[in-house]
Amino acid sequence: MDLRILFILQADAAAPVAEVAERVGLSSSPCWRRIKRMEEIGVIQRRVTILDRELLGLDFEVYCTVKLSLPSRDNLQAFECAVADLDEVVQCATVTGAADYELRIVTRDMHAFDAFLRDRILSLGLVSNIESRIVIRSVKSTTAAPLGLVKARL
Repeated sequence: MDLRILFILQADAAAPVAEVAERVGLSSSPCWRRIKRMEEIGVIQRRVTILDRELLGLDFEVYCTVKLSLPSRDNLQAFECAVADLDEVVQCATVTGAADYELRIVTRDMHAFDAFLRDRILSLGLVSNIESRIVIRSVKSTTAAPLGLVKARL
């Protein structure tokens, strides 16, 4: 039942509880309690609105692998703190292999990306190498968790 609720909320976080309840075959109160419990235990972290970046003029997307000059504990922490404050970085992950991080960057255009790299990333003084891959066309983009793979844990 919880997975069915989550499936609906992933597609439309603004769906009224009464509508969610009807679709899963519950009354509103038990459905609301299930949603609140999943929020309390952290399964539902937050509810967001997904914007059309292209309509906003933010359709330049780049994936960058970043190698730090010296990947010490202090430098890793300094880089992660700095990246957390950069709006253009919409995703940052520590990765295995030759690089230390994989960044997903969204900005206006090539010139804004160049300025971002020079003024925000390289100016940190922590990076030895960056390899960038510009997204030509997004084939699939989702924020939904693959609920079909979840075993009953809730």
